[in-house]
Amino acid sequence: MPYYSVLFQDPAAADAVWAAPPPAPEFFGDLNLDQAVRHAISPREQYDLAPFFHAPLHSREDIAYRHEVFRDMEDASLVNDLERFAEAMRQMRTHAEQTAKLYHPLQRQRWFVETVLRYCKAALTLFDSLESAALRSRALLGLRDYLDGYLASPAFTGLHGTAQQVLNDLDGVAYTVQIDGPTFIVRNYEDEQDYSQVIASVFEKFRQGEVKDYRVEFRDYPDMNHIESQVLEFVAQLNPAIFARLAEFEAGHQDFQDTTVRRFDREVQFYLAYRELIARFETIDHGFCYPEISTDKTVRCVDGFDLALGWALLAAGKRVVRNDMALEHGERMIVVTGPNQGGKTTFARMFGQLHYLAALGCPVPATSATLYLCDRIFTHFERQEDIGTLSGKLQDDLMRIRRILDEATPSSIVIMNEIFTSTTLADALFLSQRVLERAMALDLIGVWVTFIDEVASRDGRVVSMISTVNPAQPTQRTFKVVRGPAEGMAYALSLAAKYGLTFDRIRERIAS
Repeated sequence: MPYYSVLFQDPAAADAVWAAPPPAPEFFGDLNLDQAVRHAISPREQYDLAPFFHAPLHSREDIAYRHEVFRDMEDASLVNDLERFAEAMRQMRTHAEQTAKLYHPLQRQRWFVETVLRYCKAALTLFDSLESAALRSRALLGLRDYLDGYLASPAFTGLHGTAQQVLNDLDGVAYTVQIDGPTFIVRNYEDEQDYSQVIASVFEKFRQGEVKDYRVEFRDYPDMNHIESQVLEFVAQLNPAIFARLAEFEAGHQDFQDTTVRRFDREVQFYLAYRELIARFETIDHGFCYPEISTDKTVRCVDGFDLALGWALLAAGKRVVRNDMALEHGERMIVVTGPNQGGKTTFARMFGQLHYLAALGCPVPATSATLYLCDRIFTHFERQEDIGTLSGKLQDDLMRIRRILDEATPSSIVIMNEIFTSTTLADALFLSQRVLERAMALDLIGVWVTFIDEVASRDGRVVSMISTVNPAQPTQRTFKVVRGPAEGMAYALSLAAKYGLTFDRIRERIAS
């Protein structure tokens, strides 16, 4: 099949994203993926890359298709060539925009020829770059084969050859301008002597050192003044055949860009933008990996981290704390407990980010990872109570969770963060048990951050993980989340120590 897209194997999928750009998924804000994507695409705003980051893939083969391109682009010379192609296309578009603003039709037609030639050169250079690269990805190999046929086609050779011939004809036009006071006469050049050279040679013998240059410099503004316009019109009248071909070329080649080349110019920015993001992290040794994609709900991650938080710490010159996680042998839900501000929410976000980035076919922030290809991600993070809804926070929680459980399928991922905090402990435990039962009945995988320790031990498919503190200083968070039984009393002790309410401290105060 002819090459069609560097992002999608299925032409219909590519057409769908191009025709109707998808909005950001509902969970983007909860998982801080909006921040991560913004960091990646903001240097390349002109390409409107957000829709590509809003369209996850749904098959392992499609993910492998993108992994192959990322691996090819580990070749720095290839990346440099692709960046040069992108820059050539940007300059071509800038030239085309300026061409459209020119008011004189003859000048606009000449600039149009230059725009076409810039495009042709960019396409030819791109093919040369792909020819010299050691490509292995189906996408770039397909593009190379496509360009090989396109550049040899009558459509391209005719475009390139005609543009070059028109330009050569224009470059061959020579004329003289005779100025007499306020009038001037334009004639075809007939080998008249260039008197400026004669005068310069006569006075050359009188030169003594550097002298002031009194010659008038031409303006470099693109638009012509009324005198230049009139001269150009006279020149066109003297050479009607050449300028007729110029007009015909502009009229007949308005849609000169090939659709596949134009699409590649935008789609390749997805890879270049994400590679640039990875390169920023690699400056402080935050590695990324190509995840394995599981279909049996096995999840493993070594040294994973929250991409948005990592970016913030990167800007501050700090290192992010990495965490491991796993769901194996029928395990389905990670329940995270521990002290406030201990990294529980960050851990939950990391779980969601890793799975979403994997579904985009991108390397993920971890040393190694096996991730599940889900159909949808659902999140429930605590929100401010909205008095405009005329419903309480508990009711809002219940309605949101009900919608998640109604829409989720056994192939979905759910991430819940601190739900039922607005009710009593007994009611929160009762409701949490019911939600967990429904989630297990649907065979969902995910992460549940909660203040209720009992949730972590209600089902054999639940994995208990805890955010840890420094044993020597219980108030100091390590931001490491590890497997272990929920220990609410240990964190109560850390809070008591923080506020001087331990038994020993209270006894000391009473004694004093």
